[in-house]
Amino acid sequence: MTHTTVPSEKLHFMGFLNGISQDDLPEILAQGSVTKVKTGALLFSQGEPALRCHLVLSGRLKLSRLHEQGREFIARYIDPGQMTAAVAMFKDKTYPVSAHAIGETELVCWDRKTMVDLMHRHPGLAVNMLRESLDRLEDIQTRYIELVTEPVDQRIARALLRMAGHGNPAMEKTLALSRQDLADFTGTTVYTVSRTLSHWVRKGWIKPGREKITLVDPGRLAVISEGNRFQPLSGMDREPDRAM
Repeated sequence: MTHTTVPSEKLHFMGFLNGISQDDLPEILAQGSVTKVKTGALLFSQGEPALRCHLVLSGRLKLSRLHEQGREFIARYIDPGQMTAAVAMFKDKTYPVSAHAIGETELVCWDRKTMVDLMHRHPGLAVNMLRESLDRLEDIQTRYIELVTEPVDQRIARALLRMAGHGNPAMEKTLALSRQDLADFTGTTVYTVSRTLSHWVRKGWIKPGREKITLVDPGRLAVISEGNRFQPLSGMDREPDRAM
């Protein structure tokens, strides 16, 4: 096994490992395989047998699915401390999505038998995985409600804040994200995303870049995400959306 570069004191507070004794962490990690994935590299492909589950230690994964028409749908992003592919692995299914690294990403992976053994020895892992699965279900329900009830600029603002994660609302945050990715994630068109972002650039709330977006004023976006607006674009909410 390759040792992780993430300090054990940080691992102790990560979602799947939350509450696990630091004395037990070396054994849990030693039972898995720690690997690093380069930016943009594919971790697993949609349709492949789900032989392992994967815990992100650092970096981020983008989970996406290709429709029959060839269009990509971004299902979600997996941040440090979060697990992916556990359900598919336990059900002996194939991976329902493909996973690409957003930035250099470090992970630890376990096969089914190993994970079952670990959960027997460390019941807290099973509790953490159940909690994370329920959080994902709630997130899916929330995103569906947002899609059918909220204006597009509100959805875009909330999506950017979700991807940025928690932290100081006054601090700039840069996301490795294209406008197409953002359109796919929010269930709208690239045209609508571009028009919305251009408006926010003029306001000084974000800065555009090549395949990236910098949130200059996350606090303003937070206000929009809650349904309040600052001089909205005329007809913004009437821009054509597409289903996710």
